[in-house]
Order: sequence, then C-alpha cells, then structure tokens
Amino acid sequence: MDRKKTIRSLQEKKGNKEKITMLTAYDYTMASILDQAGVDAILVGDSLGMVVQGKDTTLEVSMDQMAYHCRCVAAGARSALLVGDLPFLSYHISLEEGIRNAGRLVQEGGVHCVKLEGGREMVPMVEAILRAQIPVMGHIGLTPQSVNALGGFKVQGREAERAKALVEDALALEAAGVFALVLEAVPASLAREITGKLEIPVIGIGAGKDCDGQVLVVHDMLGLYADHTPKFVKRYAELGEAARNAVQSYVREVSSGAFPEERHSFKG
Repeated sequence: MDRKKTIRSLQEKKGNKEKITMLTAYDYTMASILDQAGVDAILVGDSLGMVVQGKDTTLEVSMDQMAYHCRCVAAGARSALLVGDLPFLSYHISLEEGIRNAGRLVQEGGVHCVKLEGGREMVPMVEAILRAQIPVMGHIGLTPQSVNALGGFKVQGREAERAKALVEDALALEAAGVFALVLEAVPASLAREITGKLEIPVIGIGAGKDCDGQVLVVHDMLGLYADHTPKFVKRYAELGEAARNAVQSYVREVSSGAFPEERHSFKG
C-alpha cells in the first residue's frame, strides 16, 4: 500500500508537476476499490444526492447524511486523502455553524478535510474553519449548490467579466488559506490561466487538461448510468450494462431452476 496521502502530498505533486487524481465515493466498497487502485484523494461529495438518492440537485442532502456517508468511506480507505463536502446551508447561516459542521465531518465522518463552494464571499468562512485546524478545499466555477441562482448546470466564465471574477475568486481563496481548489465547468483557457496563477493545486472537472489534477463522479466514469453522460466525462467501463446482464442471468437461472446447483448447497 502507498504511503498515506495528505494535503501536503497534493501540494508536492503540483510542485513536481505530477497530476493529482481524485474520484468520488459514497460507501465502504467503492472507497476500498478506489483506495486500492491508488487514487490520491477520495471526495465524499454531496453529489450523492443525485447519484445515490436520485434527486435532481444536491440541495436536499443533509449534514446527517454527509456524516454517515463519510463514515462509510473512511472505513474503506487506508491511503487516500479523504475530503468531505459541506452540504447546502451547512455553512451559510453563521461562522459558528460552519465550524461546527466542518468539525462533524472530521469527528463523526473521519475525513481529513472539508470542501465548500463559493468565491470571495466565502473567505470569512474559510478562515474561521481554518482557525479550528480543519483544512479546506475550495470550489468555484459551476457550483451545484448554486444551481438555482446560476439558472441551471451551465458552463461558467465564458464572458470576460465573469472570467475575471473567477480569477479574483481563486486568488482570494488561495490568500484565505485553502490548500486546493476544485474548478468545475469552465473554459479550458480560463482554467489554464487560473492554474498558472495559483501556487495551490487546481483540480478540474470539465475544465480541460491543464489543471493540476482531475476529479470525476465515479458512477459517471464507470458507466453505471444508462442515460445522460456529461460532455467532460470519459466512461472507462460499462459496469451498468455488465450489472444488468448479470442480474438478468440470475433471474433466468432462478426462474428455470438452474441456480442453485448442488455445489452451491450444503450437505447434511
């Protein structure tokens, strides 16, 4: 097993011009697979609202649910850095509540750091959580918790004014002390500019190849969905189809009496 990954490990990778790998996980089994495969970081994302709970957005995910899924993932990961998402409204009401909820993901969930969405407006919250000795990963660009304000899941930063604002957000978050930044659904040229300006790692999702690393939702890249695949996703397997075929075989064999065979049964 590789040595334990830390926030410093990710920062060293940027310094050495080595790419960072991050994927999502929401349970023990998947976390074990990702950890054994050697990913640098596992994100317990509030995307579980969509990929696990079947919701249209991430907005209904609660702190209790996040703590539970973080705890499951922590049980399966021994080497990867574990990042827990702070869900919608868990850090928007007050600094005290944000610190308390970040602490819950560390204490109850077993993660090493937390991720929150937002730009310059989140600087006071970042600084407050850091004072509690909890590392923070930032997230700008397409921020799913702001889907209603953004008018949908749309590419961000195509207009010059918005691109300038995202650069300023990135610099402000770095100055506030985030150890890394997720950059989602922005033009590749803008992602390249931001990555070049920051000393901290920039991890892209739908942000081109020039970021310091990449993150994807594991259900997307494994082909567990039969319907929509985002433009920025490469499907590395078709596990959804394989699973359906396996279940269909099981149904046929049970229905016909072919399973279980004698070798699957116990003798008296």
